[in-house]
Amino acid sequence: MISEQAKQRMRDLAARYPVARSAVMPALHMVQQEEGYITDEGLQAVADALNMTTDDVESVATFYTMYYQQPKGKKVIKVCNSISCYLRNCDALIEHLQQRLGIKPGETTPDGKYTLMTVECLASCTTAPALQVNDEFVENVTIESADALLAELDQELNNPRPPLPEREQVITFESPRSEVRLS
Repeated sequence: MISEQAKQRMRDLAARYPVARSAVMPALHMVQQEEGYITDEGLQAVADALNMTTDDVESVATFYTMYYQQPKGKKVIKVCNSISCYLRNCDALIEHLQQRLGIKPGETTPDGKYTLMTVECLASCTTAPALQVNDEFVENVTIESADALLAELDQELNNPRPPLPEREQVITFESPRSEVRLS
């Protein structure tokens, strides 16, 4: 469910642009952050906030690989399959990851740990083949380094670190006239 706060943030964001529809991508990010993926309700919320049709919003959401159309795994593995990566055997890498994870590109493991995707370009042609795990890039990937990466990710997923305690960060600036405190 999209919160009223998120809907208001979308409307506020749209007001900052000369044309409200220019805010469609950041509004979709808000939906995905709140819901985990782009839901029908999220499409409608963006459409309402930006005075667009849901079809127009959906055309943006389905065009870009950064927007998920279904729930995703905790680790999203995107393997580049552009020409540079293809010439450096990304097809064998994709096949290997499919076998290791037991899923095809576009699918998520039953335990919700991994989603495997292929993407057109990760802009790493000189270090192909490349993949991305969530927001981190991995370059010059081999079958062996992919196995090591999966072992590391499994370790991380099976033994998560406890969250760091939240602390208030206070920065104090002193000036001759007054003290300014930011928190």
